[in-house]
Amino acid sequence: MHGDNEPWWFFEDWQDDIVEKYEFEDFYEALKFYKAEWQRLSQVFSDYKSQADFMAAFWVESEQRWCLECEDFLQQYHGLALLEDWHTVKSFSKRPPYDKKSGDFPRNCCKFKGFGC
Repeated sequence: MHGDNEPWWFFEDWQDDIVEKYEFEDFYEALKFYKAEWQRLSQVFSDYKSQADFMAAFWVESEQRWCLECEDFLQQYHGLALLEDWHTVKSFSKRPPYDKKSGDFPRNCCKFKGFGC
C-alpha cells in the first residue's frame, strides 16, 4: 500500500492504495512472506510503526505531498498488511514481536478525513 494513511485506518477507499497484493492458502506461508517483506522495508525506510495485528507503516520524512483541501503537507506511507478475508487477523494470538516502532510518528494528516488527527 502507498498513500496518505497508515494501513490500519481502513478508510472507505483504502483498497485504492494497494499497489501489490499476494494471496496465500496457508497462514504460515503468508506470515513468512510478511516477515520477509517487513525486514526488506525496514532496511529501505528508516522510520516505521508496526502493530501486533500485522499492520505496519514505513516512511521517510521527506516523502510528502501537498493536500489542496487541508492546505498542508501529508506524510506518504508505505503500508504492509497481513489480512484474513480483507479484515485484521484475529485467529493468531502470539504476536507481541510485531508491535514496535522507530523514532517519532508523524502527526500530519488530512483534516477532512478526520481520523488520526
